[in-house]
Amino acid sequence: MSEKVKPFVQSLKSMPADYRFLGSSSPLEDSSSVSSVSVTHLTIPRNGHLKNGVNGAVGGVDNGNEDSPYSLQSISNGDESSLVDEVPIVPLPESNDRRWSDTSVYARKKALQFWVQLPNGNWELGKLLSTSGEESVIKLPEGEVLKVISETLVPANPDILDGVDDLMQLSYLNEPSVLFNLEYRYNQDMIYTKAGPVLVAVNPFKEVPLYGDRNIEAYRKRSNQSPHVYAIADTAIREMIRDEVNQSIIISGESGAGKTETAKIAMQYLASLGGGSGIEYEILKTNPILEAFGNAKTLRNDNSSRFGKLIEIHFSEIGKISGAKIQTFLLEKSRVVQCAEGERSYHIFYQLCAGASPALREKLNLTSAKEYNYLKQSNCYSIKGVDDAERFQAVQEALDIVHVSKDDQESVFAMLAAVLWLGNISFSVIDNENHAEPDSDESLSTVARLIGCNINDLKLALSKRNIKVRNETFVQKLTLSQAIDARDALAKSIYACLFDWLVEQINKSLAVGKRRTGRSISILDIYGFESFNKNSFEQFCINYANERLQQHFNRHLFKLEQEEYIKDGIDWTRVDFEDNQNCLRLFEKKPLGLLSLLDEESTFPNGTDLTLANKLKEHLSDNSCFRGDRGKTFTVAHYAGEVTYETTGFLEKNRDLLHSDSIKLLSSCSRHLPQAFASSMLIHSEKTVAGPLHKAGGADSQRLSVATKFKSQLFQLMQRLGKTTPHFIRCIKPNNVQSPGLYEQELVLQQLRCCGVLEVVRISRSGFPTRMSHQKFALRYGFLLLESIAAKDPLSVSVAILHQFNILPEMYQVGYTKLFFRTGQIGVLEDTRNRTLHGILRLQSCFRGHQARSRLREYKRGITFLQSFVRGEKIREEYTELLRRHRACSAIQSHVKRGIAKRQYKAKVDASVVIQSAIRGELVRRCGRDITKRNESGEVLVQASVLSELQRRVMRTEAALREKEEENDILRQRLQQYDNRWSEYETKMKSMEEIWQKQMRSLQSSLSIAKRSLEVEGSPRYSDASVNASYASDLSGSFDIRTPGRSGSVGLSVISRLADEFGQRAQVFGDDTKFLMEVKSGKVEANLSPERELRRLKQMFETWKKDYGGRLRETKTILSRLGSEETGGSPSVERVRSKWWGRLRSTRS
Repeated sequence: MSEKVKPFVQSLKSMPADYRFLGSSSPLEDSSSVSSVSVTHLTIPRNGHLKNGVNGAVGGVDNGNEDSPYSLQSISNGDESSLVDEVPIVPLPESNDRRWSDTSVYARKKALQFWVQLPNGNWELGKLLSTSGEESVIKLPEGEVLKVISETLVPANPDILDGVDDLMQLSYLNEPSVLFNLEYRYNQDMIYTKAGPVLVAVNPFKEVPLYGDRNIEAYRKRSNQSPHVYAIADTAIREMIRDEVNQSIIISGESGAGKTETAKIAMQYLASLGGGSGIEYEILKTNPILEAFGNAKTLRNDNSSRFGKLIEIHFSEIGKISGAKIQTFLLEKSRVVQCAEGERSYHIFYQLCAGASPALREKLNLTSAKEYNYLKQSNCYSIKGVDDAERFQAVQEALDIVHVSKDDQESVFAMLAAVLWLGNISFSVIDNENHAEPDSDESLSTVARLIGCNINDLKLALSKRNIKVRNETFVQKLTLSQAIDARDALAKSIYACLFDWLVEQINKSLAVGKRRTGRSISILDIYGFESFNKNSFEQFCINYANERLQQHFNRHLFKLEQEEYIKDGIDWTRVDFEDNQNCLRLFEKKPLGLLSLLDEESTFPNGTDLTLANKLKEHLSDNSCFRGDRGKTFTVAHYAGEVTYETTGFLEKNRDLLHSDSIKLLSSCSRHLPQAFASSMLIHSEKTVAGPLHKAGGADSQRLSVATKFKSQLFQLMQRLGKTTPHFIRCIKPNNVQSPGLYEQELVLQQLRCCGVLEVVRISRSGFPTRMSHQKFALRYGFLLLESIAAKDPLSVSVAILHQFNILPEMYQVGYTKLFFRTGQIGVLEDTRNRTLHGILRLQSCFRGHQARSRLREYKRGITFLQSFVRGEKIREEYTELLRRHRACSAIQSHVKRGIAKRQYKAKVDASVVIQSAIRGELVRRCGRDITKRNESGEVLVQASVLSELQRRVMRTEAALREKEEENDILRQRLQQYDNRWSEYETKMKSMEEIWQKQMRSLQSSLSIAKRSLEVEGSPRYSDASVNASYASDLSGSFDIRTPGRSGSVGLSVISRLADEFGQRAQVFGDDTKFLMEVKSGKVEANLSPERELRRLKQMFETWKKDYGGRLRETKTILSRLGSEETGGSPSVERVRSKWWGRLRSTRS
């Protein structure tokens, strides 16, 4: 051997047999590069068979080497020269089955283990005992020895690979190895297995300890790397934030495989990571509602989704959930009125019958589920281990959480009860032409009451039909079968509209507060491929949707990958895969496709299910995916296998007609939900189907066909998914009896073939699953290089990075626009990048810490300066306060000291007076002794000179007294005159005071009335009552008396002027108040504010009142002065004057 084996030969077991390395002109099986050892060729025939017995001995197998087939993994690069001599690599010829060509190469020098297929179809692991010609002897684990054809043997993996979590790690990738690996993990409750980029989930039919907060936290921190739905959801949200690209999680599988639960688990993880606003709780609570109204028990699944849904969860810039939107597809309406034996209708019907409160039961006239025809036809009313009453309470709580009001909930339950009672409406034949009309019984009246319509209108809608022909309207009676169809169509339409209405209400609730950032993760939970003994229109649509999803799956993982390799010039061996484009063309081709021909036949008045089948056979017999059978049946070769459909009911279900009479009936109902349903139907009816109208309806009852509408929804779905990065989860059902621990190989193998898991692993192992553009690669890892290199073009930077990290050339390829890596190679760069970023972050944290500490010191200095300023200001304020108190204390002390000094001074003065009185008394007594003398008898004698002087003083005093008496007489006369005059003045002033007081009281009364009428809080208010001006005239007339003397004229003139002024002012204030009140009441129009003017008037009145009082006091002073001048200050006059003014004050008070 002249050519050494390359150091990366240890990965050959993960590559296809015909894989060519760069620079190599021969595939791996070229015998020139390996030793030639004779090894039996093994393949997997389509139908293998066994032979009993043992014949021959072991031949063609070298038992000399017992080394493990994985010994190559331990060879270092330095042992490349001796690799071929130590471990011979023996090629096998190509297998007849090209799908497993990468698993047919094996060579061991020991007894080998092989998979052998038993007559029952199961695979069994056996040990090869001998080989003779085309036959081999296999020993099974139970000890049984079988002779089989060598070509039927399939190599088995060593025990070290039992239960690997990624099928890509299997040395031999074949059907029995995959089945055994999944079964091995399934028996240990490890239900998740990776198959390259696809997650395989096997339904355990029991609770497994793989969920909860602890597991969520482990996958969030990436401390758990095992395959899991959590890992898929975590990858989706991380890629969404990192790449700013929308993500999608596509969950597929057949009915009962666990798609709904898987979707709920993914939503739980996303809600846990992106929660915080509360909207995530509402999103999770949509599951009980949708399951109750959209899921049902089938023969294969106790909780089968009878509709498809796409949940689009929106995220904010920081990765928090900001809202969601739910889109549904193809609800199975026929299940409302028809159920197979052993199945149930939708869960909500049974939950309502079992869990409704007594008040609600009485209001809806509910009975047991066994009493309703729609429910009792399947003889199945409960599910083992499920409490319908408890589930109903959960549905009510979920409706509360998504903000469906109690009134709307009652209306929803009323619609459900109406659907159930519709099934109990019976019909009676009324003539020989089999015409029928509904019986007037409890069912009919209950339905009319629940939907809020007239009972006669309901009877007419179920028994007659109005047909418009041009401008004329004909009334057609319905036969018994037509009446039953009309009743069922009404029930199905009400339930379908109710389901759509609920989804709309949920979307309104989830859209609250949503900020559109363009980032979202969509979770698609859609029905899986179905194939029953009798397949109808529902299976036809479901399988068409799965064909479209399978193409999306193929395009993403197979076709686009290979096209991208070719487009970028990558040297890569093309892998063949099964493309379903021919089957999709059979469905979608125009005008001769299944959907086009179905819509065309649905528009023909005389079209029947048989004519449809004949038309399909006539136009589609040339397609390899179509085969026409007898009668109304035809067969389509789907990607998952052939399915035979029966066209019975195809046209009716595709038309999905609800006559205009039924729509009018709903629009005439008093309840808001039936009216909303009718409006929705009328909107859809505006989109008419091209072609002739159906004979039983009118133009107002025609709508887009179900197939056309479903195709449109499916195309929109594919466009939306095409703009996202998909993540695939394939759910597998291990058995049909829903029993934990039971693993049926044939059933699992069929599902693996349907979902293309093995092809995914094969293409991932042989290709370059990781790719990145030159610009992105240089931008992401360029900082790891030197600055001089990083400044070059992206391609040079990318190549420099690859050389710097010593990535082997065979582990990557450089394309025109991208770099392509084998599995796991990008992880080395990511680890180095993360470590470098971690170091950078540590350096940044230290630098930022230094900056933070510097800023902290600056802040401390600033705070200290601010504190010193504040404290100084505070001290200054305290000093000012202390100074004020000191001054106050000084003032108090001065007052106290002054009081003490006053008391001391008064005491001294009193003492001085006493002393002076004593001294003066003594002096007087001494003087008296000089004037008088006493005689012998003791009498006091006065000296003559003193006595004469005293007599002269007495005479003078008497003369002065006589003069004063004469003057007093004259003054008395004058006083009498002045008293009379003052009496007149007093009378006039008293009258004036009384009149003034009356005026004042009247004015105050008017102002108080105005105050109450304005009703303006806090503002003074006044009345429009006018002031009587007669008081002024009376006051003027009362002072019209002429009094002699100058002082009397002056007093009268002053008082008259005051009285005139008072009257004028009273008249002015009264008129202004009356005018403002008229403006306030609207009698007079004026461009002013009554309230503001009235407040100004009051201020003027108060000012005048104060001024008037001052002048009145001045008048008093003047009169007092005049009186003083006339009387000369006589005491009697003063007393009279004081008496008069006192009486005047008393009257005023």
